[in-house]
Amino acid sequence: MISMTGFAARRGAGAGYAWAWDLRAVNGKGLDLRLRLPDWIEGLELAVRAELQKAVTRGNVSLSLRVTQDSGAEETGFRLNQAQLAAALGALARVEEAAISAGLTLRQPTAADVLTLRGVLDQSQQEQDTGPLRQAILADLPALLADFAAMRATEGAALAAVLTAQLDQIAALTAEAQREAALRAESQADSLRDGLQRILSATDAVDATRLAQELALLAVKTDVTEELDRLTAHVAAARGHLADPGPVGRKLDFLMQEFMREANTLCSKAQSLALTRIGLDLKTVIDQMREQVQNVE
Repeated sequence: MISMTGFAARRGAGAGYAWAWDLRAVNGKGLDLRLRLPDWIEGLELAVRAELQKAVTRGNVSLSLRVTQDSGAEETGFRLNQAQLAAALGALARVEEAAISAGLTLRQPTAADVLTLRGVLDQSQQEQDTGPLRQAILADLPALLADFAAMRATEGAALAAVLTAQLDQIAALTAEAQREAALRAESQADSLRDGLQRILSATDAVDATRLAQELALLAVKTDVTEELDRLTAHVAAARGHLADPGPVGRKLDFLMQEFMREANTLCSKAQSLALTRIGLDLKTVIDQMREQVQNVE
């Protein structure tokens, strides 16, 4: 089982540059990729997005890459844009003044921080070939994705243990409900017979056959055998999903709806305090399990 929650960070260097990756993911209904990559490296975003789509099937995924130079900008085909630099420094000064007015203390930006601001460095495409840098960065990406997958697998293993324990609770409560339903059936049959006799002895105007049919229909409406059988089947299906190495989050999410539907019906048909208590306990565990399932890929 894989969790949709994960984090990985990595640093690398090559082709005269150094870089730092930051990859994070939280749960989501589908796959939402949000990339913050240097736009001056031709073809990088398309290649990175393709690799991420192979590695992740669901979740809100954020990936950022920060690239800095190991040597002087002019030597590598970059030049400072003096106008953009002045504008950036002016903006930083205004931000700091606003922070001071608000009683806040900000970390002082480094020269590297300023260089990463859009437009501060100009690149001459004629002078700079970003192909070697792109290849070096992409060669480092699999290691980042491996770290990310390992963390999500660790989170998934812990998640599977929690879900297994919750399934055990549901199975135990279902078995308890089956025993209670059997006891209720015996007492309910006696009560129906006693009620029928009292009604028949009190008046001659009642059609005994018609009354017996109505009482039989009432007994059918309060029978919970079908609901308990379906709960047992759902538990077996959920255990199968937990053992499936593929993405099962959507299947489990749908199954949680089925679990809750049967628990609600059980409560409505209970006709006894004991069965009602079991039904409410089932709903509590199912709701807790549903929350955990939201994190499964």
